[in-house]
Amino acid sequence: MGRVAALIDDLFFQLKVAETAKQLGIEFKVASNPDVLFTLLDPPTRLVIVDLNSRNQPVATIERLRATQKELRVVAFLSHVQTELAAQARAAGCLEVMPRSVFTQIWRPYFKPRRISARARKFSGLSFL
Repeated sequence: MGRVAALIDDLFFQLKVAETAKQLGIEFKVASNPDVLFTLLDPPTRLVIVDLNSRNQPVATIERLRATQKELRVVAFLSHVQTELAAQARAAGCLEVMPRSVFTQIWRPYFKPRRISARARKFSGLSFL
């Protein structure tokens, strides 16, 4: 179906996303640092997921992605209270920044239907898979 690469430190969340991708038949590769992430982009991916709470300079990574691959879709997530970090990510070129809870609701329903909140419906137009 597609290839997805991610910069996610949280092992538990990596496993959740990887299991969802597996159920969908999507090749999912995760990197623990930006240099590894950039090696995962060849062959080309359809989407890069960035955990803005990563310890490995996620905002700088988004800037670097935008500088080298302007058309690549980048989706970032963070805690809903981190409005300043969200603004930094948008300024770096990530147009799709959302709370982690919304990201989870968007990603998972593709194989496990569940009720989606009004806030998540706002982002339901994301057809990144």
